[in-house]
Amino acid sequence: MTATEQHNHQSRLPNPAVLVPELKDIGGALYKATGNGTIPQTTISLVQLRAGQIAGSTYLTVLHTGNLRKAGETEERITAVVSWRDAPYFTDAERIALELVESVLTPSPSGERVPDELYARAAQHYDDKALATLIMAIGQVCFFLPLALIGKPLPGVSPAEQWRE
Repeated sequence: MTATEQHNHQSRLPNPAVLVPELKDIGGALYKATGNGTIPQTTISLVQLRAGQIAGSTYLTVLHTGNLRKAGETEERITAVVSWRDAPYFTDAERIALELVESVLTPSPSGERVPDELYARAAQHYDDKALATLIMAIGQVCFFLPLALIGKPLPGVSPAEQWRE
């Protein structure tokens, strides 16, 4: 199958939820854990969009950009996620969340990806439950990242429409 054929028809991988039925339970549990109300859904979507950008996943960037648009986010905020450090559109709490996802997903020249200083700054914006929820939101996108990169689902197409049985 050529890349053009893949782009026009289906993902590379058959439906992973059929192959591994437990995936539905895991996905549901992660969704429930991140949706406990301690972190705004917008922050979670911003973090997950940034993770998709860092990993180079068109599927995840299209998915989370769409989620942010549906939630009423401005194009300026969505577009500026890639350059959040100097963009004037984010709250301090959102900046910390974006810094955390970058720290987790990119190597650090000093060796430690999430130094004590970053954790301390995060703890100033999030209580323990909210911080744990934010960590789970990063874990949620990281859990699905291999499916996005290896399985290569079609960007902008819902899982129900594209996963072949």
